[in-house]
Amino acid sequence: MNPSLVGLIGIIVFFLLLVLRMPIAYAMSLVGFIGFSCLVSTEAAFRVVAKDIFSTFSSYPLGVIPMFVWMGFLAFYSGIGSRLYEFAYKLVGHLPGGLAMATQATCAFFGAVCGSNTATAATIGAISLPEMKKYNYDPSLSSASVAAGGALGILIPPSVIFIVYGITTEQSIGRLFVAGIIPGILLMLLYMLTIAILTFRRPELGPAGPKSSWKERFLALRGGLWEVAVVFLLSLGGLFAGWFTPTEAGAVGAAGVLVLSVLRKQLDWKSFKKTLSDTTRTSAMIMFLVAGAVIFGRFMAVSRIPFFLADWAGNLLLPSPIVVGIILVIYLLLGCFIDALALVLLTIPIFYPVVVITLDYDPIWFGVIVVMVVAMGVITPPVGMNVYIIKGIAGDIPLETIFKGIWPFLWALIACLAILIIFPQIVTYLPSLLI
Repeated sequence: MNPSLVGLIGIIVFFLLLVLRMPIAYAMSLVGFIGFSCLVSTEAAFRVVAKDIFSTFSSYPLGVIPMFVWMGFLAFYSGIGSRLYEFAYKLVGHLPGGLAMATQATCAFFGAVCGSNTATAATIGAISLPEMKKYNYDPSLSSASVAAGGALGILIPPSVIFIVYGITTEQSIGRLFVAGIIPGILLMLLYMLTIAILTFRRPELGPAGPKSSWKERFLALRGGLWEVAVVFLLSLGGLFAGWFTPTEAGAVGAAGVLVLSVLRKQLDWKSFKKTLSDTTRTSAMIMFLVAGAVIFGRFMAVSRIPFFLADWAGNLLLPSPIVVGIILVIYLLLGCFIDALALVLLTIPIFYPVVVITLDYDPIWFGVIVVMVVAMGVITPPVGMNVYIIKGIAGDIPLETIFKGIWPFLWALIACLAILIIFPQIVTYLPSLLI
């Protein structure tokens, strides 16, 4: 049978397994194993599966994942998010829509010590939603602003998605981290602008809160923001400066959050054990996804589908930006059904050769663009993981109400993506400064 036809059948079977609610890691591993068996041999497929699973779980570069995940859970359980929100609230809470704007700033700050969209949405949502409800914010605006803001957690470094992309494509994780800083800030500002426009047109959506004095703002700054600055400079600053490897930077960052939490007496023994169990569970899930994606990627390689796609893209009588636009639309559509991390692992072996090798785009730029599109997927139906997390926190807000409020923020994401495509220097400037 034609290898490409086998590959196409494998992709169809994979999506059927997803519809049947099989875990994505198992679906990728199963389809990859059977497909490789059909195209090569069953004995070779067993060897590949055993080798890939062992090499994934024993990989030193992947050791960076548990460290940054643990840092995020330590920040979650130690209350850093609540202190960050207090500072942002006192700074802009007196403006129309100010609490929703404060939510965006807090998501950005918390993302600098977390690296997960789900943890960011859950942490900041639990803090900000009751406050916005107290000041009679529109439920659609309040819930959607937190769901959208959670996406900043995978764009502002450290980001688990960037780590996995860097390892999969053999790109510098440090360069990917620093490349996400300006786009993350830009997206945060566009979110704030969206909220300002909505509340300017309809002030009842986000009534202004009380104005804080500069003394109160300074006390809130001293109580919250400096912790994030210390951890950021300690771990990521050392990574950018070349003092640490990514794995060491994650360990230093986790140790920094742990020390700060202990000194502040914000982390008891029960919470500390929860950070370890949650980190173990999350890291194992990511590792299984990576292993499954490696196995599936080997099947795709022997099916030669990525190479045919690359040839097809190279022979298209279309400008390269249009080809990239088609690929991004495919990402957006897939993101409506597949989890963010699994989507990156599934598609990178297929689209990375097309965009970077055939079309000669910068791999760091493409990594940021992929994360931007993935950020759309975490807030769009029917998967929209962040939306379901907010629904779990605010059980009284209907799911359709949250999705209704998502659309203005989705347009902000599209605008940010367009800016980064038109002006790629926004992404590549800071990485170009690194040696």
